[in-house]
Amino acid sequence: MSAASIKEVARHAGVSLGTVSNVLNRPNRVAPATRQRVLDAIAELGYVRNDSARQLRAGHSRTIAIVVLDVANPFFTDVVRGAEQVVEEAGAMLVVCNSGEDRARERRHLELLEEQRVRGVLITPVGHGGQPDLERLHNRGIPVVLVDRESGRASCCSVAVDDVLGGRLAMEHLLERGHRHVAYLGGPFTIPQVADRHAGAAAALAAHGDTSELRVAPTDTLTVSAGRRAAAELVALPAAQRPTAVFCANDLIALGVLQELTTRGLRVPDDVAIVGYDDIEFAGAAAVPLSSVRQPREQLGRTAAQLLLEEAEAGATHRHRHVVFQPELVVRHSSDQARR
Repeated sequence: MSAASIKEVARHAGVSLGTVSNVLNRPNRVAPATRQRVLDAIAELGYVRNDSARQLRAGHSRTIAIVVLDVANPFFTDVVRGAEQVVEEAGAMLVVCNSGEDRARERRHLELLEEQRVRGVLITPVGHGGQPDLERLHNRGIPVVLVDRESGRASCCSVAVDDVLGGRLAMEHLLERGHRHVAYLGGPFTIPQVADRHAGAAAALAAHGDTSELRVAPTDTLTVSAGRRAAAELVALPAAQRPTAVFCANDLIALGVLQELTTRGLRVPDDVAIVGYDDIEFAGAAAVPLSSVRQPREQLGRTAAQLLLEEAEAGATHRHRHVVFQPELVVRHSSDQARR
């Protein structure tokens, strides 16, 4: 059975199409008795307005999209939750797209979103790419805000965390606990956050001014399974070469490292200390609570959504802003013991 049309509603209520339109969009212009007759007809016929057509006529949508690197990562779940709060308060809807760290998939999402004429796009781009696609959206009047990524572009707002500082905080903590052989686990390094966190750790090590070593153990993804594989490779090293601590590019890798070390009978932090990054909820709830560099995840999402809505309302008069939050180190049992 096909849905009732607005013409059928008008015929059933004995009014003009304009009167039905006024009831739907400007009800105060219609006499109460007539308005009720139209509403009764809508209920009897099961009419549902075509909001997509109405939005196309108005020239903009009430849909905002967020494109994330990995929808399975709890970090992005929290970012989306923060953005959703702001978007829903504005009477709009948030659609979540997962690029899966795949540049081609990201491009397809952006093309479809452009075709749908969404009101704006929040995005954590894959690597350093995507610039032509984002510029095209901007040129079409679709605001873009970068999330968890600093922007060197004047044509869009951004919200980010100082990941270089975060890497430095983690490494300084491990050095203070007496660790001199530390491994950095994360990858791929084409993800700017991974590279920045490593840069901060390396800078802290250089500033320490001794013979401490930072071993880099690249991973292909930022997942629990990647952490387990990396930990297995480190454990296989001769005891003299094995790091006494690992700093992980995110908490999922850190959880994988914890699982693998525990499976192999190594103690955390006695044999190997661990520091993660993001401070997702599972970090503190792990069998050995994980130390982690905390990011304001929901605040990232809220701020990004606010910037996007501001730009959507202001149009050409909008002035782009770049907001950078400061991370903080949360020390838990996985690294709170001094190296003997």
